[in-house]
Amino acid sequence: MSNVRWGILGCGDVTEKKSGPAFQKARGSELVAVMRRTPGLAADYARRHGVPRWYEDADALIADPAVNAVYVATPPGSHAELALRCARAHKPCYVEKPMARTVAECRAMVDAFRAAGVPLFVAYYRRALPRFLAIRETIRSGEIGSVRFVSVALQRPTAPAERDARTLPWRVLPEQAGGGHFVDLACHALDFLDYALGPIVEVEGFAVNQAGLYPAEDAVSMSFRFASGALGVGRFCFAAHRPADEVVVTGSEGEIRFATFADDPIAIVGPGGDRQEVIAHPAHIQQPMIQAVVDDLLGNGPPAPSTGETALRTTWVMQQALGGG
Repeated sequence: MSNVRWGILGCGDVTEKKSGPAFQKARGSELVAVMRRTPGLAADYARRHGVPRWYEDADALIADPAVNAVYVATPPGSHAELALRCARAHKPCYVEKPMARTVAECRAMVDAFRAAGVPLFVAYYRRALPRFLAIRETIRSGEIGSVRFVSVALQRPTAPAERDARTLPWRVLPEQAGGGHFVDLACHALDFLDYALGPIVEVEGFAVNQAGLYPAEDAVSMSFRFASGALGVGRFCFAAHRPADEVVVTGSEGEIRFATFADDPIAIVGPGGDRQEVIAHPAHIQQPMIQAVVDDLLGNGPPAPSTGETALRTTWVMQQALGGG
């Protein structure tokens, strides 16, 4: 492979700015085809973004000989099915997060790509963002000492569309999303903690629907233990009066505080005093991860940091917290 020629399955909102343009801007990468089932939408996307081919059938895009790698950007309910088709076609795949609805679906994907001998990547892009790499380096440098405890808080008010059963977004429909906002949003924090601190090996959780507005859980409380021995707690509420977004990593010599979504200043307390770091997100937030994936596929860099195996661990943690065994 001398150049990665991408096709996108599901050119929806996430591909407009977060990811789609990055496939065109990354070194050694180009976006050659897009697909969406709704008539006219793929053609419109291709026209606006300068993509030469468009399809309304997933198999047609996967079979296109001009496409040698596929980005699955549909809702999670179809991730496993579409990724397995890519594996059968022996084409590398970059799948949106969460990887799939269940651990069983994730394992099937990992096994299929391993058997096909082609790579599987997942869009947990914080593993490549400069802001989060700086946080990881601060933790791993020993500046805050040995990590003792982690606290994650994420809450958001109810969105207007979630108050009407006729307009419920797919993100709160478990058959499409695998859960609710916890699965869609908390996965970012939990996956980054896996990357920064190592795997979470034990989880206890409570998941409830307090507001009764949609089928999925809207509040989750969890406690967890890392393989290193560090402990953690998380509270997630998506029917709250105001938003909140903070992760606190407490060490033996200090602590670090940061937001999972906002690019607020990173606050660090260590033996040398308090300091802050401001690192803004790039214009296309997935571009560093997409570049890492492209470099991996072309043999121009280290392995990309978010794979099917690492993403499976994050799905396992969330499934445990939701009481799924």
